[in-house]
Amino acid sequence: MSPTPPAREAASTRPILAELPPGPLMTWRRAGKLLLLALPYAAIHKVGSTTSFADWLLRAAIVVSLAALAFGLAERRPRRLPGWLARWVWQIIAVVVAISAGVWLGYGITTGFHLNLAQEPKRIVGIISMHGFGLLIGPWIALAVMLEQREAFARHLALGFQLERSELERQALDARLKLLQAQVQPHFLFNTLANVRALVRTGSPQAAPVLDSLIAYLRAAVPRLDGGSGTVEQELSLVRAYLELMQLRMPDRLQYSVTADAPALALRCPPMSLLTLVENAVRHGIDPTEEGGRIEVRVQLGGGRCLASVCDTGA
Repeated sequence: MSPTPPAREAASTRPILAELPPGPLMTWRRAGKLLLLALPYAAIHKVGSTTSFADWLLRAAIVVSLAALAFGLAERRPRRLPGWLARWVWQIIAVVVAISAGVWLGYGITTGFHLNLAQEPKRIVGIISMHGFGLLIGPWIALAVMLEQREAFARHLALGFQLERSELERQALDARLKLLQAQVQPHFLFNTLANVRALVRTGSPQAAPVLDSLIAYLRAAVPRLDGGSGTVEQELSLVRAYLELMQLRMPDRLQYSVTADAPALALRCPPMSLLTLVENAVRHGIDPTEEGGRIEVRVQLGGGRCLASVCDTGA
């Protein structure tokens, strides 16, 4: 048995922050989001400060960039973590460390690495403020990003499962068509041979035409018994041969017409699809009535689609 269902069940019961395939380390879209995040981060600390907004923006950009890089690197390295340490916890730790490192690096760059903290107590307040605000907001932003990645990954899995289900449904449909073909062919063949035998025994002149029509039908049908889908033209040739046979059996009760748009003849067609509908029309529409009826088979192209219809005027 396939291990797919248990695997799917296991996937559906994972915790919300289970380990996921790593995303891109840095993209233009992510860089734009980081810049938008750095702007309010800098603006908050500019209030009441004599330091230029450009310096605050540079410090904020360094903090958020290092945090984002740490988040992405922790997503990839190390490849295996101890069993007691979840990947998402490792990423949060990396973000916290990166925020602290980014604050010191940002201050160092904007001050020329002359951090005379003892002589500039306001700078200490700024460093503490950047640390506090970053450590308060940063982990929650990281968690939000993980949840977004989780949802995107779930959508990707759902799409993959949907495509796989569609393929399985297509294979099941092919199997049902082949089974239907195996059932219809012997049924129709044996009934026709029985009719030919009855005509021969009674000396009916219709025996030869019916046998000729049966031969024409078998010539069209037998090459397709073991094949896959054919064309509309091949399917219509089977339909015509079948209807010709049925008309010989009930000449006064069955009339038919088969029409098709020329461009549609080369299109691929599931085997026995039209023939099965025509046989149902004869069996359930024409046979039950004494006066019979007319069967019309039409194949038309329009609006980028191929419409095939089988209509009868019988019961």
